[in-house]
Amino acid sequence: MDTLRDPFPPASTATTTSTSGEPSPSGTLPGAGSGPVLRSEVPAGAGPASSSTKGDTKLDINALTEEVKVTSAFLDDVFAQVGRVVVGQREMVERVLIGLLTGGHCLIEGVPGLAKTLTVRTLAQTINASFSRIQFTPDLMPADITGTTIYNMHTGQFTQKRGPLFANLVLADEINRAPAKVQSALLEAMQERQVTIGDMTHPLPDPFLVLATQNPIEQEGTFPLPEAQLDRFMLLIKVSYPTAGDERAMLDLMSSQDLPTASEVASIEQIRLARKIVGSIYIDDRVRDYIVHVVQATR
Repeated sequence: MDTLRDPFPPASTATTTSTSGEPSPSGTLPGAGSGPVLRSEVPAGAGPASSSTKGDTKLDINALTEEVKVTSAFLDDVFAQVGRVVVGQREMVERVLIGLLTGGHCLIEGVPGLAKTLTVRTLAQTINASFSRIQFTPDLMPADITGTTIYNMHTGQFTQKRGPLFANLVLADEINRAPAKVQSALLEAMQERQVTIGDMTHPLPDPFLVLATQNPIEQEGTFPLPEAQLDRFMLLIKVSYPTAGDERAMLDLMSSQDLPTASEVASIEQIRLARKIVGSIYIDDRVRDYIVHVVQATR
């Protein structure tokens, strides 16, 4: 494997001069510690150092930072509501929310009994969005997921019945319990955000996110996911066993008369706005180059 070259040269190798005339070390990202930078704030063809030198640009950076704080404030409420039902597993919840805010589908892997399904179902309860669950079984058919065309004997016409994919949040529970033919029904929906039923193509609601759970392939009755299916997921979240303290908290929770439930604390509009803010964050070209180097070296 080729050795990765550090895209961030040491500060001692060179210095650059800002518009104020003061030298600054090379390799220092703009606005460090000042929050994110809008892509539109960086002039075309200019280096990142110019993004934080002007006073008005600095105000824009601060304004975006404040906007990020305000826009993401609802996530604290989401964490609190999920934590009422799910004990521990904060890392899994964080990664699922990353997928939600970036629009990337998530594949959650773990042995049975680690609250994978419960976490996704509870998260859906905290958001004012349509939610559907698909329980994958060996006898499931692709039409059971996408929908089908039904002939109406009274009218003599065909009508289309939409499947459970037409929802904002879709839980594909135990996705590797179904063969590859059934799993392939998700390919078009996950990649193109649309579903074809018969000769008609229907757009899926926005936002659209698939949260799939699976057991390790070593478990009995599982089928490996095809390469094309795995490519549709942005994150593979591996769930481990809870700590001893979390297990003790579960016992205390089970002994109570009334089990806690999650309340709705977020809306579709908040999710859309948060995604828009995420898409406007500036990423330095050297960071992009480093990402490509890592991908090339580990492919």
